[in-house]
Amino acid sequence: MGPGKTTTRERRRAVPWALLGLWVAVLAAVAPFAAKLADVQHDRIVDYLPANADSTQVARIQDRMPGGEATELVLVYHRDGGLTAADRATADRQVAEVAGRHELTGDPAAVPSRDGTTLMYPVSSTEPGQDEDLRDALVDDVRRITHGEGGLGVEVGGPGALNTDAAQVYDSLGGPLLYTTVGVVAVLLILIYRSPFLWLVPLVVAGAADYLSTGVAYGLHETFGTTVSGQSSGVMTILVFGAGTDYALLIVARYREELRRFERPYDAMRAALRGCGPAVLASSGTVAAGLLCLLAADLNSSRGMGPLGTVGVLCALVAMLTLLPAVLVLLGRRVFWPLVPAYGSEPVRRRGLFTAMGTSAGRRPLVVLAGGAVLLGTLALGALNLPGPLKQQDAFVDKPESVAAMETLAAAYPERGTQPLTVITPAGEADATLSAARAQQGVAGAERGRTAEGWTEITVTARDAPQSPGETRTVEALREALDGSYVGGPSAQQIDLEDTNARDRLVVVPIVLLSVLLILVVLLRSLVAPLLLVVAVVAVWGAALGIGGLVFGPLLGFEGTDPGLGLLSFVFLVALGVDYGIFLMHRMREESLAGAEPTAAALTALRTTGAVIASAGLVLAATFAVLTNMGLVQLVELGFVISVGVLLDTFLVRTYLVTSASVALRRRMWWPGRLSREPEPPAPPERQEKAPAAVG
Repeated sequence: MGPGKTTTRERRRAVPWALLGLWVAVLAAVAPFAAKLADVQHDRIVDYLPANADSTQVARIQDRMPGGEATELVLVYHRDGGLTAADRATADRQVAEVAGRHELTGDPAAVPSRDGTTLMYPVSSTEPGQDEDLRDALVDDVRRITHGEGGLGVEVGGPGALNTDAAQVYDSLGGPLLYTTVGVVAVLLILIYRSPFLWLVPLVVAGAADYLSTGVAYGLHETFGTTVSGQSSGVMTILVFGAGTDYALLIVARYREELRRFERPYDAMRAALRGCGPAVLASSGTVAAGLLCLLAADLNSSRGMGPLGTVGVLCALVAMLTLLPAVLVLLGRRVFWPLVPAYGSEPVRRRGLFTAMGTSAGRRPLVVLAGGAVLLGTLALGALNLPGPLKQQDAFVDKPESVAAMETLAAAYPERGTQPLTVITPAGEADATLSAARAQQGVAGAERGRTAEGWTEITVTARDAPQSPGETRTVEALREALDGSYVGGPSAQQIDLEDTNARDRLVVVPIVLLSVLLILVVLLRSLVAPLLLVVAVVAVWGAALGIGGLVFGPLLGFEGTDPGLGLLSFVFLVALGVDYGIFLMHRMREESLAGAEPTAAALTALRTTGAVIASAGLVLAATFAVLTNMGLVQLVELGFVISVGVLLDTFLVRTYLVTSASVALRRRMWWPGRLSREPEPPAPPERQEKAPAAVG
């Protein structure tokens, strides 16, 4: 007996220390790789384009040409009352200085506007190649050289300047995004736990998980060539802290319960992990499966986000199931101070929000369900008010210089395009392609460029403004007429992005729904409950998009909707929304297996998990809301829709409507599983009329 007790006591001490030591070793091992992730992060247009689109082929072929992909700029000189001779001399002098300092593909020629107010100098350079830092340095130097004097306005625009301005926003997805996310999570944890110490534990563990995820993400890139962009790495960080904190909240809440039943923290943690571990595993598995479905997308940015998001979720899972329990056990009960759960004590029982929800769900479940369905359906109608496709010049929250240049050009040159199209054609067919391009009705001009690698580059100027319906028709006509050639450039890229996002929605959405449904069927051993949860998250997605339609244009003034918003918000809301359904349904099934009748099981599950789900939903919504502070409209829209969707799911659908449906369906909820066939014991009248008190 003595040796046995000693062995058990030693194991209780050794296991947490061993896990802590293992984590220190793992973090030390991944440190060299974690530091390299920023070096392989790229935000070139080819990292976001569809894998097989014409515009992607153009960008790839240009990369292989001497000097690599050309950086296209447009220098714009403007004076409202008309340019003076001094203005023209200033422009010529500054453009000559640019040509003298940098290697250009040709001599820049001035293109005056008909009204005499504007001069446009198209500038192209292969000096930066594929190096984004060199591209940004080129743009910055050109902006330093070109400046107005005496009221002369000077702006540097074009695709190269747009990419540089966008890169500055993506750079903010590193440190600032991480710091903001950590700060938001810290504040919420302090409010939730009301402890000066406890909030630090899940936050530090989430930080360790985030560090691990950066090392693993670098390994994925090196091994499989996974695309790493500012958007995907930023979302990975948000998922680590958002999903990881959710798992921590569930584990800590169950651990607090078990500390009242077990004297030793080690035994309490084992019981807690046995109780909520399956739900956490299933939850993370569902999120990972949903994100991996993005591998079926043709869009490079979406396909790269799938593996990186999965890495973030799985690293958070491993950290919360190993490092978090080890740290909590080593710190003991005192980490909960001043609200320490004493062994053998009873929790304070009080009536609260979730008890009130349970009362209404238990008394009038069908009325609650009908009202919720009408509300969600009405909100979803707002999606009809979503702005049209987002144009390049509307992609920034605060207008940068490159967008101002585009607006100046659009006003000064209404009769012609100011953003060239690029045609890549086999070198042997260059003359025929050039003639065919010039013959198109919407083409104002075409010029031959570089020849290399068996391809010739042709620059085409359209008659219509960039991304206008007329220019879109010109791109489509060129692609139809120039068989064997590729048509690219910024406007063609936007067309390909819209078309590919539409294709990806048709392919990815059914795969996500099917994979999530199968996981839920296996976990809950039912068909009805999984179908209910999937229908609920789809309704939440529609309502969140509808609220976006009521906010983006009318309140925020956005001129367009990112083409990828529908797909990405769907994947995240379905995968993450099912999390809370798993937490609730798993506890409901646990109560049913313990012998509780259906109504009591549903209300007890709501009472015991409602506060945890609410806290987790607030944290997850807040972490995605951090994206609304970024400078790109697509990130603001994505963060807004996901945050609103999570809040709807947390406070309306998951804790209220799903509970009402469970009460209404009773044992039919678990059809065709064993729980649906077991006879129901008669419920006392008072249990049907009075909801159980909430546990604080």
